[in-house]
Amino acid sequence: MSSLNLDDFTDLIERPDGGVRRDAEARRERQTVPPGSLGRLDDLGEWLAAAQGSVPVRPVVRPRVVLFAGDHGVAALGVSARPAGSAAELVREVLEGGRPVSVLARRLDVPVRIVDMALDCEPDVFPEGVVRHRVRRGSGRIDIEDALTAEEAEAAFLAGVAVADEEADCGTDLVVLGDVSVGGTTAAGVLVAALCGTDASVVTGRGGLEIDDLAWMRKCAAIRDALRRARPVLGDQLQLLATVGGADLAAMTGFLLQCAVRKVPVVLDGVVAAACALVGQRIAFRAPDWWLAGQRSGEPGQAKALDRMALEPLLDQGVTVGEGAGALLALPLVQAAAALAAELPEKPQKPQEPHGSQEPEKTATAEAPAAESESAADSDETLGRE
Repeated sequence: MSSLNLDDFTDLIERPDGGVRRDAEARRERQTVPPGSLGRLDDLGEWLAAAQGSVPVRPVVRPRVVLFAGDHGVAALGVSARPAGSAAELVREVLEGGRPVSVLARRLDVPVRIVDMALDCEPDVFPEGVVRHRVRRGSGRIDIEDALTAEEAEAAFLAGVAVADEEADCGTDLVVLGDVSVGGTTAAGVLVAALCGTDASVVTGRGGLEIDDLAWMRKCAAIRDALRRARPVLGDQLQLLATVGGADLAAMTGFLLQCAVRKVPVVLDGVVAAACALVGQRIAFRAPDWWLAGQRSGEPGQAKALDRMALEPLLDQGVTVGEGAGALLALPLVQAAAALAAELPEKPQKPQEPHGSQEPEKTATAEAPAAESESAADSDETLGRE
């Protein structure tokens, strides 16, 4: 019997502080630059203030990229332009600094953390810090079998929770979340289609390394077959992740929810992160208030998931490479919004006039003509009597 009760997240997750957000809005009204003239940066600054519970908003000084890694058995069907089981090569390239996320992270001075959940390789090929949360070697072929056992799904979910706690405890103040996987977008497409009640073709994209039409048709068929297996377990989100998700997707879902519990804002990258966020929304409806959509990748599954959660991407660059690169591009925008909200000067207040100075003078001035009139009237009466 599982001791994990997902309903607890509904009680544990609170929305960002609405009172603080109103204070941030009031402060913005007082600043010298007219409200609304900074466009969406105004909203970002106010959102971040509410998430931090601080006015003025604090700068984002300890961001981190967190990438969950895994191989998916469905890649054996030729649904990806990369060979099945080759995610470990991508992880190695990230660690060696040769991937887009590595270049951007160096430029922005942001550390990158990779969490191996189900890479199809021996664990000793990577450092202990990468592999210590691993649940299994690869995930099952979701069109014909479960990705994970129930026990593995719970272990992966709790590993994600543990990683979120580690980040919160070490002072990370914003996370850029992405994945390093082969076949992951297929599993993500199944989750989005199942939770949005749509057809496989609506959510099937071309992947990070674009596939041709034949591969797209194979991918669409795989999502369709997995979707049939997903629908009977839609009421149990952990079972859904076990059936058609994978260890990396289960871990990302747990990570997202625990970040919301610990009040750590998260910037979502591509379709895999969006799919896990959609599962998280089903578990705790307030959780998406802690997440930002970093960029619009062009993947139809991502667009569907973000629309369901009412998350509007910050950027529209069509970055499909995954690994958090597109979302990392949005980090300077968030930091700029925080700086503007905190550092723009407020309008000088008009000095108040001292009480009891001007008004008495006006009264005295007003009374003087009346006194003169009375004196003139007295003189006239005297002359008349004479």
